[in-house]
Amino acid sequence: MGAEATQISAFAAAAAHALCFAGLAAAHSFAGRGALISDPALALRLLVVCEAPLVIVVFSLLRRDPERCSLIKAAARGLLGLPIGAFLNAFGAIVLGAPVGIKYWTATTYWSLLMSLFTFVPAACVFGASKVDWQNVLSYSAYCTSSNVVDCMISVPSHGAVIGAWLGAWPMPLDWERPWQEWPICVTYGAVAGHLIGMLVSLILIVAHKRRVRVKAD
Repeated sequence: MGAEATQISAFAAAAAHALCFAGLAAAHSFAGRGALISDPALALRLLVVCEAPLVIVVFSLLRRDPERCSLIKAAARGLLGLPIGAFLNAFGAIVLGAPVGIKYWTATTYWSLLMSLFTFVPAACVFGASKVDWQNVLSYSAYCTSSNVVDCMISVPSHGAVIGAWLGAWPMPLDWERPWQEWPICVTYGAVAGHLIGMLVSLILIVAHKRRVRVKAD
């Protein structure tokens, strides 16, 4: 059985997502407008550097069974999960047609790390190696019950990032000769947009569920 879920309010969920969004906003501010097109590696590196500490801290605070798992242990799981998730995302992207070569190596590495922060690290911080919890967060991504608000916070934005990256890759093979069609620029735009939309959707689902619970209680 999975460990007991952490109970949090809709406001706490919104605050957690707001902190993660702040990391993306800070990176965009530091990089400057259009940096992802002019220097993808630099822009992606700033995204990873600004986002990683916030994601790891936020989701370590939301860890399962905090009495047995310390904040430091949860953060260590997130740090360990970062390169593992990056490898899995890079492998998946290459299998689906991402370009391979020294020219793309740096940008692909940073993109994979960013995708790991969107998809793998939050779950690693919260669940560790719990097979049951990983299965639940994948199986119940569209549902927010009283016991899996954190699952919803993890799963919906993660799915949003993956779907966004996939949709963002569509313009790459088209013969438009636009600079933003280069790997991994449009894929990054899609992943970030999908992740942010997923954050919003997860909050809507959480609020809707909590209202249903209050109505039933009344």
